[in-house]
Amino acid sequence: MEAEKKYITAEELRTHNKAEDLWISIQGKVYDVTEWAKQHPGGDVPLLNLAGQDVTDAFIAYHPGTAWQYLDKLFTGYYLEDFKVSEISKDYRRLYIELAKQGMFEKKQHVASCALTCVALMFVVVVYGVLCCESVWAHLGSGMLLGFLWIQSAYVGHDSGHYQVMTSPKFNKIAQLISGNCLTGISIAWWKWTHNAHHIACNSLDYDPDLQHIPVFAVSTRLFNSITSVFYGRKLDFDPVARFLVSYQHWTFYPVMCVARVNLYLQTLLLLFSKRKVPDRALNIMGTLVFWTWFPLLVSYLPNWPERVMFVMASFTVTAIQHIQFCLNHFAANVYLGPPKGNDWFEKQTSGTLDIACSSWMDWFHGGLQFQLEHHLFPRLPRCQLRKISPVVRDLCKKHNLPYRSLSFFEANVWTIRTLRGAALQARDLTNPVPKNLLWEALNTHG
Repeated sequence: MEAEKKYITAEELRTHNKAEDLWISIQGKVYDVTEWAKQHPGGDVPLLNLAGQDVTDAFIAYHPGTAWQYLDKLFTGYYLEDFKVSEISKDYRRLYIELAKQGMFEKKQHVASCALTCVALMFVVVVYGVLCCESVWAHLGSGMLLGFLWIQSAYVGHDSGHYQVMTSPKFNKIAQLISGNCLTGISIAWWKWTHNAHHIACNSLDYDPDLQHIPVFAVSTRLFNSITSVFYGRKLDFDPVARFLVSYQHWTFYPVMCVARVNLYLQTLLLLFSKRKVPDRALNIMGTLVFWTWFPLLVSYLPNWPERVMFVMASFTVTAIQHIQFCLNHFAANVYLGPPKGNDWFEKQTSGTLDIACSSWMDWFHGGLQFQLEHHLFPRLPRCQLRKISPVVRDLCKKHNLPYRSLSFFEANVWTIRTLRGAALQARDLTNPVPKNLLWEALNTHG
Protein backbone atom coordinates (compact mmCIF):
# COMPACT_ATOMS: atom_id res chain seq x y z
CA MET A 1 0.00 0.00 0.00
CA GLU A 2 1.40 3.40 -1.04
CA ALA A 3 2.42 5.54 1.92
CA GLU A 4 0.33 8.65 2.52
CA LYS A 5 2.04 11.81 1.27
CA LYS A 6 3.15 14.40 3.80
CA TYR A 7 2.63 18.08 2.96
CA ILE A 8 3.94 21.44 4.15
CA THR A 9 2.70 24.87 3.13
CA ALA A 10 4.69 27.49 1.26
CA GLU A 11 4.70 29.54 4.44
CA GLU A 12 6.30 26.66 6.36
CA LEU A 13 8.83 26.18 3.58
CA ARG A 14 9.85 29.84 3.85
CA THR A 15 10.98 29.28 7.44
CA HIS A 16 13.78 27.01 6.19
CA ASN A 17 15.72 29.88 4.62
CA LYS A 18 19.02 29.94 6.50
CA ALA A 19 22.42 28.47 5.78
CA GLU A 20 22.03 26.06 8.72
CA ASP A 21 18.48 25.11 7.70
CA LEU A 22 18.08 25.37 3.93
CA TRP A 23 15.14 23.80 2.09
CA ILE A 24 13.89 24.30 -1.44
CA SER A 25 11.09 22.90 -3.55
CA ILE A 26 11.37 21.56 -7.10
CA GLN A 27 8.16 20.61 -8.91
CA GLY A 28 6.33 20.43 -5.61
CA LYS A 29 8.81 18.10 -3.85
CA VAL A 30 10.71 19.55 -0.91
CA TYR A 31 14.46 19.00 -0.59
CA ASP A 32 16.90 19.67 2.26
CA VAL A 33 20.03 21.17 0.66
CA THR A 34 21.67 22.39 3.88
CA GLU A 35 24.73 20.15 3.52
CA TRP A 36 24.63 20.01 -0.27
CA ALA A 37 25.02 23.80 -0.47
CA LYS A 38 28.58 23.41 0.83
CA GLN A 39 29.58 21.30 -2.19
CA HIS A 40 27.17 22.67 -4.80
CA PRO A 41 29.15 23.21 -8.07
CA GLY A 42 27.46 26.58 -8.55
CA GLY A 43 28.35 27.70 -5.03
CA ASP A 44 26.11 28.30 -2.04
CA VAL A 45 25.00 31.82 -3.04
CA PRO A 46 22.29 30.74 -5.56
CA LEU A 47 20.79 28.32 -3.03
CA LEU A 48 20.87 30.87 -0.21
CA ASN A 49 19.25 33.53 -2.40
CA LEU A 50 16.36 31.19 -3.29
CA ALA A 51 16.12 29.42 0.07
CA GLY A 52 12.66 28.48 1.29
CA GLN A 53 11.05 28.75 -2.14
CA ASP A 54 10.06 26.69 -5.15
CA VAL A 55 13.02 26.95 -7.54
CA THR A 56 11.84 24.73 -10.39
CA ASP A 57 12.44 27.22 -13.21
CA ALA A 58 15.91 28.16 -11.96
CA PHE A 59 16.81 24.49 -11.53
CA ILE A 60 15.68 23.70 -15.06
CA ALA A 61 17.63 26.65 -16.46
CA TYR A 62 20.94 25.75 -14.83
CA HIS A 63 21.05 21.96 -14.75
CA PRO A 64 21.23 19.25 -17.42
CA GLY A 65 18.75 16.39 -17.31
CA THR A 66 21.31 14.19 -15.56
CA ALA A 67 21.09 16.38 -12.44
CA TRP A 68 17.60 15.15 -11.56
CA GLN A 69 18.94 11.76 -10.42
CA TYR A 70 20.82 13.39 -7.53
CA LEU A 71 17.72 14.94 -5.98
CA ASP A 72 16.28 11.77 -4.43
CA LYS A 73 18.88 11.59 -1.66
CA LEU A 74 17.96 15.17 -0.66
CA PHE A 75 14.19 14.57 -0.55
CA THR A 76 12.66 15.40 2.85
CA GLY A 77 9.55 13.28 2.32
CA TYR A 78 7.41 16.41 2.13
CA TYR A 79 5.42 17.83 -0.76
CA LEU A 80 4.37 21.43 -1.20
CA GLU A 81 0.71 21.63 -0.27
CA ASP A 82 -0.27 24.72 -2.25
CA PHE A 83 2.02 24.10 -5.22
CA LYS A 84 0.86 25.96 -8.33
CA VAL A 85 2.52 26.68 -11.66
CA SER A 86 1.89 29.98 -13.45
CA GLU A 87 0.99 30.04 -17.13
CA ILE A 88 4.27 31.73 -18.05
CA SER A 89 6.22 29.03 -16.18
CA LYS A 90 4.27 26.33 -18.00
CA ASP A 91 5.16 27.90 -21.34
CA TYR A 92 8.79 28.35 -20.30
CA ARG A 93 9.11 24.69 -19.31
CA ARG A 94 7.45 23.55 -22.51
CA LEU A 95 9.93 25.62 -24.51
CA TYR A 96 12.84 24.15 -22.55
CA ILE A 97 11.61 20.62 -23.24
CA GLU A 98 11.24 21.41 -26.94
CA LEU A 99 14.78 22.80 -27.14
CA ALA A 100 16.10 19.73 -25.33
CA LYS A 101 14.26 17.40 -27.73
CA GLN A 102 15.87 19.21 -30.66
CA GLY A 103 19.27 18.67 -29.06
CA MET A 104 20.04 22.38 -29.07
CA PHE A 105 21.88 22.21 -25.75
CA GLU A 106 24.37 19.78 -27.30
CA LYS A 107 24.83 21.50 -30.68
CA LYS A 108 27.86 23.67 -29.96
CA GLN A 109 29.30 23.82 -33.50
CA HIS A 110 32.96 23.88 -32.36
CA VAL A 111 32.61 27.53 -31.29
CA ALA A 112 35.02 27.14 -28.37
CA SER A 113 37.76 25.41 -30.39
CA CYS A 114 37.51 28.03 -33.15
CA ALA A 115 37.59 30.85 -30.60
CA LEU A 116 40.60 29.38 -28.79
CA THR A 117 42.39 28.95 -32.13
CA CYS A 118 41.77 32.62 -32.96
CA VAL A 119 42.96 33.62 -29.49
CA ALA A 120 46.17 31.60 -29.94
CA LEU A 121 46.82 33.22 -33.34
CA MET A 122 46.21 36.68 -31.93
CA PHE A 123 48.59 35.94 -29.07
CA VAL A 124 51.33 34.95 -31.54
CA VAL A 125 50.79 38.15 -33.53
CA VAL A 126 50.87 40.28 -30.36
CA VAL A 127 54.14 38.70 -29.20
CA TYR A 128 55.63 39.08 -32.69
CA GLY A 129 54.56 42.73 -32.85
CA VAL A 130 56.25 43.50 -29.54
CA LEU A 131 59.43 41.45 -29.95
CA CYS A 132 60.12 41.68 -33.67
CA CYS A 133 58.80 45.10 -34.72
CA GLU A 134 60.36 48.47 -33.92
CA SER A 135 57.55 50.70 -35.19
CA VAL A 136 55.51 52.50 -32.57
CA TRP A 137 52.45 51.86 -34.75
CA ALA A 138 53.12 48.13 -34.65
CA HIS A 139 53.32 48.31 -30.87
CA LEU A 140 50.06 50.29 -30.72
CA GLY A 141 48.39 47.75 -33.00
CA SER A 142 49.70 44.91 -30.84
CA GLY A 143 48.22 46.50 -27.74
CA MET A 144 44.85 46.92 -29.43
CA LEU A 145 44.96 43.33 -30.69
CA LEU A 146 45.68 42.14 -27.16
CA GLY A 147 42.48 43.88 -26.10
CA PHE A 148 40.51 41.93 -28.71
CA LEU A 149 42.26 38.76 -27.53
CA TRP A 150 41.07 39.41 -23.97
CA ILE A 151 37.51 39.98 -25.19
CA GLN A 152 37.35 36.72 -27.14
CA SER A 153 39.12 34.79 -24.39
CA ALA A 154 36.61 36.09 -21.84
CA TYR A 155 33.75 34.81 -23.99
CA VAL A 156 35.28 31.33 -23.97
CA GLY A 157 35.66 31.52 -20.20
CA HIS A 158 32.05 32.66 -19.89
CA ASP A 159 30.77 29.82 -22.09
CA SER A 160 32.81 27.16 -20.30
CA GLY A 161 31.51 28.43 -16.97
CA HIS A 162 27.90 27.88 -18.03
CA TYR A 163 28.17 24.57 -19.88
CA GLN A 164 30.71 22.04 -21.04
CA VAL A 165 32.38 23.39 -24.19
CA MET A 166 35.10 20.72 -24.32
CA THR A 167 34.93 16.94 -24.63
CA SER A 168 35.15 16.28 -20.88
CA PRO A 169 34.79 18.13 -17.55
CA LYS A 170 38.57 17.94 -17.09
CA PHE A 171 39.30 19.65 -20.41
CA ASN A 172 36.51 22.12 -19.70
CA LYS A 173 38.21 23.17 -16.46
CA ILE A 174 41.50 23.54 -18.32
CA ALA A 175 39.78 25.77 -20.90
CA GLN A 176 38.37 27.89 -18.06
CA LEU A 177 41.75 28.37 -16.40
CA ILE A 178 43.56 29.13 -19.67
CA SER A 179 40.97 31.52 -21.09
CA GLY A 180 40.34 33.17 -17.73
CA ASN A 181 43.23 33.14 -15.28
CA CYS A 182 46.20 32.54 -17.61
CA LEU A 183 45.26 34.82 -20.51
CA THR A 184 43.18 37.58 -18.92
CA GLY A 185 44.35 37.56 -15.30
CA ILE A 186 40.76 37.30 -14.08
CA SER A 187 39.98 34.29 -11.91
CA ILE A 188 37.32 31.88 -13.15
CA ALA A 189 36.52 31.23 -9.46
CA TRP A 190 35.77 34.93 -8.93
CA TRP A 191 33.68 34.99 -12.11
CA LYS A 192 31.58 31.99 -11.07
CA TRP A 193 31.03 33.42 -7.60
CA THR A 194 29.73 36.77 -8.83
CA HIS A 195 28.16 35.66 -12.10
CA ASN A 196 25.97 32.92 -10.62
CA ALA A 197 24.66 35.42 -8.07
CA HIS A 198 23.98 37.90 -10.88
CA HIS A 199 21.96 35.39 -12.90
CA ILE A 200 19.85 34.28 -9.95
CA ALA A 201 19.17 37.80 -8.65
CA CYS A 202 19.20 39.66 -11.95
CA ASN A 203 19.08 43.43 -11.26
CA SER A 204 18.29 43.19 -7.56
CA LEU A 205 20.01 46.22 -6.07
CA ASP A 206 20.98 44.43 -2.86
CA TYR A 207 21.53 40.88 -4.18
CA ASP A 208 23.06 41.35 -7.64
CA PRO A 209 26.79 42.27 -7.40
CA ASP A 210 26.78 43.53 -11.00
CA LEU A 211 24.78 46.60 -9.91
CA GLN A 212 26.74 47.33 -6.74
CA HIS A 213 29.30 49.88 -7.90
CA ILE A 214 29.05 52.49 -5.14
CA PRO A 215 30.90 54.86 -4.80
CA VAL A 216 31.55 55.15 -8.56
CA PHE A 217 28.16 54.37 -10.15
CA ALA A 218 24.54 54.20 -9.03
CA VAL A 219 21.91 53.04 -11.51
CA SER A 220 19.05 53.89 -9.17
CA THR A 221 18.41 56.58 -6.58
CA ARG A 222 17.39 53.81 -4.19
CA LEU A 223 21.12 53.22 -3.75
CA PHE A 224 21.29 56.65 -2.12
CA ASN A 225 19.74 55.04 0.98
CA SER A 226 23.05 53.26 1.74
CA ILE A 227 21.50 49.83 1.37
CA THR A 228 23.23 46.68 2.58
CA SER A 229 24.71 44.36 -0.03
CA VAL A 230 23.57 40.84 0.82
CA PHE A 231 26.17 39.48 -1.60
CA TYR A 232 29.17 41.27 -0.07
CA GLY A 233 27.73 41.37 3.44
CA ARG A 234 28.44 45.05 3.94
CA LYS A 235 26.75 48.42 3.71
CA LEU A 236 27.03 50.34 0.43
CA ASP A 237 27.63 53.74 1.98
CA PHE A 238 26.37 56.67 -0.05
CA ASP A 239 28.72 59.12 1.60
CA PRO A 240 29.87 62.57 0.36
CA VAL A 241 32.56 60.97 -1.82
CA ALA A 242 30.01 58.66 -3.42
CA ARG A 243 27.59 61.56 -3.91
CA PHE A 244 30.30 63.57 -5.69
CA LEU A 245 31.38 60.70 -7.97
CA VAL A 246 27.82 59.66 -8.80
CA SER A 247 26.94 63.29 -9.60
CA TYR A 248 29.22 63.08 -12.63
CA GLN A 249 28.82 59.40 -13.48
CA HIS A 250 27.32 60.05 -16.91
CA TRP A 251 30.57 61.86 -17.79
CA THR A 252 32.94 59.40 -16.11
CA PHE A 253 31.25 56.21 -17.37
CA TYR A 254 33.38 55.72 -20.50
CA PRO A 255 36.72 56.79 -18.94
CA VAL A 256 36.12 54.40 -16.03
CA MET A 257 35.34 51.58 -18.45
CA CYS A 258 38.78 52.11 -20.00
CA VAL A 259 40.44 51.12 -16.73
CA ALA A 260 37.73 48.76 -15.45
CA ARG A 261 40.10 45.79 -15.72
CA VAL A 262 42.12 47.14 -12.81
CA ASN A 263 39.10 46.56 -10.57
CA LEU A 264 38.68 43.01 -11.90
CA TYR A 265 42.32 42.24 -11.16
CA LEU A 266 41.86 43.59 -7.65
CA GLN A 267 38.65 41.62 -7.09
CA THR A 268 40.41 38.45 -8.25
CA LEU A 269 43.25 38.90 -5.77
CA LEU A 270 40.91 39.81 -2.91
CA LEU A 271 38.91 36.60 -3.41
CA LEU A 272 41.83 34.23 -3.98
CA PHE A 273 43.62 35.42 -0.83
CA SER A 274 40.50 35.72 1.32
CA LYS A 275 39.27 33.34 4.00
CA ARG A 276 36.26 32.44 1.88
CA LYS A 277 36.08 28.90 0.56
CA VAL A 278 37.28 29.04 -3.07
CA PRO A 279 37.00 25.98 -5.36
CA ASP A 280 40.36 25.05 -6.90
CA ARG A 281 42.06 27.92 -5.10
CA ALA A 282 45.58 26.64 -5.85
CA LEU A 283 44.87 26.21 -9.56
CA ASN A 284 43.32 29.66 -9.74
CA ILE A 285 46.32 31.23 -8.02
CA MET A 286 48.76 29.43 -10.31
CA GLY A 287 46.79 30.44 -13.40
CA THR A 288 46.72 34.06 -12.26
CA LEU A 289 50.48 33.93 -11.62
CA VAL A 290 50.94 32.77 -15.21
CA PHE A 291 49.23 35.96 -16.40
CA TRP A 292 51.25 38.19 -14.07
CA THR A 293 54.39 36.55 -15.43
CA TRP A 294 53.89 36.84 -19.19
CA PHE A 295 52.05 40.17 -19.30
CA PRO A 296 54.57 42.35 -17.40
CA LEU A 297 57.41 40.50 -19.14
CA LEU A 298 55.92 41.24 -22.57
CA VAL A 299 55.41 44.91 -21.68
CA SER A 300 59.00 45.16 -20.44
CA TYR A 301 60.30 44.31 -23.93
CA LEU A 302 58.91 47.55 -25.31
CA PRO A 303 61.70 50.11 -25.80
CA ASN A 304 60.60 52.88 -23.42
CA TRP A 305 58.04 53.83 -20.78
CA PRO A 306 55.80 56.00 -23.03
CA GLU A 307 55.32 53.03 -25.37
CA ARG A 308 54.70 50.68 -22.44
CA VAL A 309 52.00 52.96 -21.07
CA MET A 310 50.55 53.34 -24.57
CA PHE A 311 50.50 49.53 -25.05
CA VAL A 312 48.75 48.87 -21.74
CA MET A 313 46.21 51.66 -22.19
CA ALA A 314 45.48 50.58 -25.78
CA SER A 315 44.73 47.03 -24.64
CA PHE A 316 42.60 48.27 -21.72
CA THR A 317 40.69 50.73 -23.91
CA VAL A 318 39.79 48.12 -26.54
CA THR A 319 38.62 45.73 -23.83
CA ALA A 320 36.41 48.53 -22.50
CA ILE A 321 34.03 47.69 -25.36
CA GLN A 322 33.18 44.45 -23.58
CA HIS A 323 32.80 46.10 -20.19
CA ILE A 324 30.46 48.66 -21.74
CA GLN A 325 28.35 45.95 -23.37
CA PHE A 326 27.88 44.16 -20.06
CA CYS A 327 26.64 47.43 -18.56
CA LEU A 328 24.33 48.13 -21.50
CA ASN A 329 22.63 44.76 -20.97
CA HIS A 330 21.46 45.72 -17.46
CA PHE A 331 22.06 49.31 -16.34
CA ALA A 332 19.03 50.71 -18.19
CA ALA A 333 16.71 47.78 -17.38
CA ASN A 334 14.32 47.49 -14.43
CA VAL A 335 15.72 47.20 -10.91
CA TYR A 336 14.22 46.06 -7.62
CA LEU A 337 15.08 45.62 -3.95
CA GLY A 338 14.97 42.33 -2.11
CA PRO A 339 15.75 38.68 -2.81
CA PRO A 340 14.80 36.94 -6.05
CA LYS A 341 11.63 34.88 -6.04
CA GLY A 342 11.43 31.45 -7.61
CA ASN A 343 7.85 31.86 -8.79
CA ASP A 344 8.56 34.76 -11.15
CA TRP A 345 11.77 33.55 -12.76
CA PHE A 346 10.78 34.35 -16.33
CA GLU A 347 9.36 37.75 -15.42
CA LYS A 348 12.47 38.85 -13.51
CA GLN A 349 14.77 37.88 -16.41
CA THR A 350 12.73 39.84 -18.94
CA SER A 351 12.51 42.79 -16.58
CA GLY A 352 16.23 43.02 -15.83
CA THR A 353 17.79 42.48 -19.26
CA LEU A 354 18.19 44.33 -22.53
CA ASP A 355 19.27 42.85 -25.88
CA ILE A 356 21.63 44.48 -28.38
CA ALA A 357 20.41 44.21 -31.97
CA CYS A 358 23.06 43.45 -34.58
CA SER A 359 23.62 41.55 -37.82
CA SER A 360 24.47 37.86 -37.59
CA TRP A 361 28.01 38.47 -38.84
CA MET A 362 28.63 40.47 -35.65
CA ASP A 363 27.72 37.59 -33.32
CA TRP A 364 31.41 36.72 -32.86
CA PHE A 365 32.10 40.27 -31.70
CA HIS A 366 29.43 40.21 -28.99
CA GLY A 367 30.06 36.59 -28.02
CA GLY A 368 26.35 35.82 -28.27
CA LEU A 369 25.68 37.98 -25.22
CA GLN A 370 23.86 40.58 -27.28
CA PHE A 371 20.99 38.10 -26.80
CA GLN A 372 21.06 38.79 -23.09
CA LEU A 373 17.49 37.77 -22.31
CA GLU A 374 17.80 34.52 -24.25
CA HIS A 375 21.04 33.79 -22.41
CA HIS A 376 19.50 34.52 -19.01
CA LEU A 377 16.52 32.27 -19.72
CA PHE A 378 18.67 29.44 -21.07
CA PRO A 379 22.21 29.94 -19.69
CA ARG A 380 23.27 26.44 -20.77
CA LEU A 381 22.31 27.05 -24.39
CA PRO A 382 25.40 27.40 -26.63
CA ARG A 383 25.84 30.93 -27.97
CA CYS A 384 25.44 29.74 -31.58
CA GLN A 385 21.81 28.80 -30.78
CA LEU A 386 20.72 32.05 -29.14
CA ARG A 387 19.84 33.85 -32.37
CA LYS A 388 17.66 30.90 -33.43
CA ILE A 389 15.47 31.01 -30.34
CA SER A 390 15.20 34.80 -30.23
CA PRO A 391 11.92 34.96 -32.25
CA VAL A 392 10.35 32.30 -30.02
CA VAL A 393 11.31 34.18 -26.84
CA ARG A 394 10.00 37.42 -28.34
CA ASP A 395 6.64 35.77 -29.09
CA LEU A 396 6.47 34.30 -25.60
CA CYS A 397 7.06 37.73 -24.07
CA LYS A 398 4.38 39.22 -26.29
CA LYS A 399 1.92 36.48 -25.33
CA HIS A 400 2.33 37.25 -21.62
CA ASN A 401 2.65 41.02 -22.01
CA LEU A 402 6.26 41.08 -20.81
CA PRO A 403 9.00 43.44 -22.06
CA TYR A 404 11.33 42.32 -24.83
CA ARG A 405 13.78 45.15 -25.40
CA SER A 406 16.19 44.97 -28.32
CA LEU A 407 18.13 48.13 -29.10
CA SER A 408 20.98 49.01 -31.39
CA PHE A 409 24.38 49.42 -29.73
CA PHE A 410 24.03 53.20 -30.05
CA GLU A 411 20.48 53.25 -28.63
CA ALA A 412 21.54 51.07 -25.70
CA ASN A 413 24.33 53.54 -24.92
CA VAL A 414 21.81 56.39 -24.98
CA TRP A 415 19.51 54.54 -22.58
CA THR A 416 22.40 53.76 -20.22
CA ILE A 417 23.75 57.31 -20.16
CA ARG A 418 20.21 58.64 -19.64
CA THR A 419 19.79 56.32 -16.65
CA LEU A 420 23.14 57.38 -15.18
CA ARG A 421 22.39 61.06 -15.81
CA GLY A 422 18.99 60.81 -14.15
CA ALA A 423 20.51 59.41 -10.96
CA ALA A 424 23.41 61.89 -11.18
CA LEU A 425 21.07 64.89 -11.22
CA GLN A 426 19.28 63.58 -8.16
CA ALA A 427 22.61 63.04 -6.38
CA ARG A 428 23.47 66.72 -6.92
CA ASP A 429 20.37 67.81 -5.02
CA LEU A 430 22.02 68.29 -1.64
CA THR A 431 18.72 69.41 -0.08
CA ASN A 432 17.11 66.07 -0.94
CA PRO A 433 19.51 63.36 0.26
CA VAL A 434 16.89 60.64 -0.07
CA PRO A 435 14.62 60.60 -3.14
CA LYS A 436 10.96 60.95 -2.27
CA ASN A 437 9.46 61.36 -5.73
CA LEU A 438 8.46 57.84 -6.76
CA LEU A 439 7.13 59.00 -10.13
CA TRP A 440 10.49 60.61 -10.91
CA GLU A 441 12.23 57.39 -9.86
CA ALA A 442 10.04 55.27 -12.11
CA LEU A 443 10.49 57.48 -15.17
CA ASN A 444 14.23 57.95 -14.86
CA THR A 445 15.49 54.50 -13.87
CA HIS A 446 13.03 52.35 -15.85
CA GLY A 447 12.36 50.60 -12.55
